[in-house]
Amino acid sequence: MFKTAVFKTTLFKTTVFKTTVALLALSLPLSACTAQPAPAPSSNTPVASATFNFGTGAVPLGLDPALESDSESFRVTRQVLEGLVTVDATTGAPAPSLATSWQELQDGLAYSFKLRPNVSFQDGTPFDAAAVCTNFNRWFTLPPAARGEGNDLTFKQVFKAYSDDAKNSLFKSCTATSTSEVRIDLTGRLTGFLQAMTMPSFAISSPTALSSMSANNLTRTVTGHNISAYGQHPVGTGPFTFVSWEGGTVTLSANRDYWGTKGEIGLLHFITYDQPQARLQALEDGKIDGYDPVTPGNFDALVKSGEQILQRDPFSVMYLGINQAVPVMADLKVRQAIATAIDKETLVKQFFIDGTQATSQFIPPKLSGFNNAVAGYSYDQDKARKLLAESSYRGEEIKFYYPTNVTRTYLPTPEKVYAEIGRELTAVGFNIKPMPVDWADNYLGKVTSPGDHALALMGWNGSYADPDNFVGPLFGTANGEFGSNDPQLISKIDRARSLPDGPDRNAAYQSINTQIVQTVPAVPIAFPISAVALSSRVVSYPVSPVLNEVFNQIKLAQ
Repeated sequence: MFKTAVFKTTLFKTTVFKTTVALLALSLPLSACTAQPAPAPSSNTPVASATFNFGTGAVPLGLDPALESDSESFRVTRQVLEGLVTVDATTGAPAPSLATSWQELQDGLAYSFKLRPNVSFQDGTPFDAAAVCTNFNRWFTLPPAARGEGNDLTFKQVFKAYSDDAKNSLFKSCTATSTSEVRIDLTGRLTGFLQAMTMPSFAISSPTALSSMSANNLTRTVTGHNISAYGQHPVGTGPFTFVSWEGGTVTLSANRDYWGTKGEIGLLHFITYDQPQARLQALEDGKIDGYDPVTPGNFDALVKSGEQILQRDPFSVMYLGINQAVPVMADLKVRQAIATAIDKETLVKQFFIDGTQATSQFIPPKLSGFNNAVAGYSYDQDKARKLLAESSYRGEEIKFYYPTNVTRTYLPTPEKVYAEIGRELTAVGFNIKPMPVDWADNYLGKVTSPGDHALALMGWNGSYADPDNFVGPLFGTANGEFGSNDPQLISKIDRARSLPDGPDRNAAYQSINTQIVQTVPAVPIAFPISAVALSSRVVSYPVSPVLNEVFNQIKLAQ
């Protein structure tokens, strides 16, 4: 257990050093048909001149949120861009942002949004219905060359297909019914539509900036990842404006024309320290005001030095990916042997923050769809050896990819986790070949694209409170990460995401959970707890299980 409660905060009904998000908060019927107009900002004082330095565990992969799925990219873009809806900090429900209210139409086949008036993008372009449709139409018609490497982009994860496969897409059209109202039509019901719109990938960019910086032309490379000129200079309506991205430092400045509460920070620096000890030392030396994530190895040092530690409730899953395109991994008994050989409890106790729970499922227990009847594969090395002996495996080399020089909220110590899993698999008879890849060398792209990775350490950060967010993006389509194509599972996921909230939908996701456990396309290992370290200068910080942490909400000591 944790040694001390440093300070308390409220978010999704949570308290620092407590590991339970209130069930009410995450089980609310979030797809309500209407929303009340947002109140006027409580404060719109002039922008303060405070400088705030925040340490991160990795360099962003790019700053065009529509084309990224990386949490460090989203950390920056959440400050610069906003979506139609955001996440209510107390309930987890969709809340007004650039849309002040909305209405579900035609039994969920369409949604109408009233837009916030008198808002401009940071380049002076007016925010209106035409700007919203420019963004939706861009996402829908994104050319294949811009769709990235590895796993599908968020648009396809949510809407299934682009315009070149329109018959299979859930997105139909975006219509500006007036300058201040927009209508989104769907080809089928999508129960989690409003929740999905809270994701940073659906933030609204300036149409002028998208055009002038050729956002769909990925002509530049950062950390081995292809991006556009816009991916190096985002323009939105948020409380901070992009200034520069130089090496491991991204600099933002307060948006003096921001429509909402401007906050106390005038200049914001995100500074990358890929080693946990370097982040800790920078905080203790006063070079940064906070950092994320905290690792188990420096937790005690933070407590002893009196630094503040703010813990998030677990809303991510760490897993071992299995690529069935590697022939030996197509054998179910091989995959079962892998799952049975892993001692999840030891991994959790040794390499994650206290309170992290081992898991046999991908859907967290706080969400509908978690299946109490699914036990998964218990750690049993004798059984793993037996399964391996009964399989087609004959000592083939197993390439095991893992990231280096990075700390993720779902994987605080990747090298150590790899070493322990590799030792356990070797002990039951697997011929493991370590494949360390620097995170900055496009690890994410390499293990989510077709390739020779038989095994790979990965994780998924939950973005909104719906079970589809944990199974749809990973298993809802055939992909290069797992190298499998399970039509029955894909069909089940398609059906479940269209069902209205209630017992039938819950049962559908429980069935999906059961099938994933039985077929072992990957091995879920833990629901990690992550934490932020802060100096005494910080009075409050907007901690969020879904990482919706916007820095104009930070309060500083006077």
